[in-house]
Amino acid sequence: MLLESREGVKWFTGDDPADREALTNVSLNKLKLIIGTSETVVIDEAQKISGIGETMKLITDHLPGVRLLATGSSSFQLTSEVGDSLAGRKREFKLFPVSFAEMVQHSGLIEEERSIPLRMIYGYYPEVVMNPGEERDILKELSDSYLYKDILSLEKIAKGEKLVKLVQAIALQIGSQVSYNELAQTVGIDYKTVEKYIDILEKCYIVFRLPSYSRNLRNELKFSRKIYFYDLGVRNAVLGNFIPLDLRTKEEAGHLWENFMIAERMKFNEYNRTFAKSYFWRTEQQKEVDLIEELDGKLRAFEFKWDPKKKVKIPVQFTTAYPDASFEYISPGNASEFLLA
Repeated sequence: MLLESREGVKWFTGDDPADREALTNVSLNKLKLIIGTSETVVIDEAQKISGIGETMKLITDHLPGVRLLATGSSSFQLTSEVGDSLAGRKREFKLFPVSFAEMVQHSGLIEEERSIPLRMIYGYYPEVVMNPGEERDILKELSDSYLYKDILSLEKIAKGEKLVKLVQAIALQIGSQVSYNELAQTVGIDYKTVEKYIDILEKCYIVFRLPSYSRNLRNELKFSRKIYFYDLGVRNAVLGNFIPLDLRTKEEAGHLWENFMIAERMKFNEYNRTFAKSYFWRTEQQKEVDLIEELDGKLRAFEFKWDPKKKVKIPVQFTTAYPDASFEYISPGNASEFLLA
């Protein structure tokens, strides 16, 4: 249903058949009548409207006084719909679950720092954050209805049970290098299908890949990758494991901390448009740095430890190969500085 939330703004949603019909194969004259004097047009779930790219192009090319905002729950579909029709005339933004920085603005720094162990179990999806005590039910419904059913439908994936097994296998490997061949053997599908499914999961903002950084050393891993979840609530729901952090092994708590910090840093960099490139670093001898950020030719290295008492030493191989790189050790005591600046 077409909604008018405030003067000067016209809302459409691809979930409504009437809106889909109104914006499909629409002429410029009809568009002018529909939009009227509105200065802003918002199209939610735009990827569900056939030919939306051409409609958006008409608005952009012929109605220069109109500001157009299009959102979609599947970047894969939205990108394919829009294609190159708006190349050079659009700006893309990623919208993640709520971030640490946003919650600090909402509830204050001290309160959110205290809530980090809870966020590492239940995550930051808005409905989860807004309904304490109902986290498990909400996350189960979210993971069942969106993670599997919607993705299977949207992306026309035939082997649903294989996708479930793949996501579970990835969830058990956060913080570790991921081999597509091993995943293929574990799940029972071929390498190319694993690669395709992971690409879809990434475009639907379920997981993201962190490639290995390699420039100087012969024994640096050059083609490895790690896979993290954008939201740990989804990760834990996939495994059906909501055990409190203090009852988990130190190794698992460390992996959850690493995933939490890297995911929140990705949100920070995206929202602040820093355009830093992110990697991990590792050698064949298992010397490792959790996160490398490269920006304007400069390297920043970060190591994440949930236990602040654990001693951390940057690998000599890394400092020798990259003497100009900075290094920071991130624990709960200085996490807010890392995530807010």
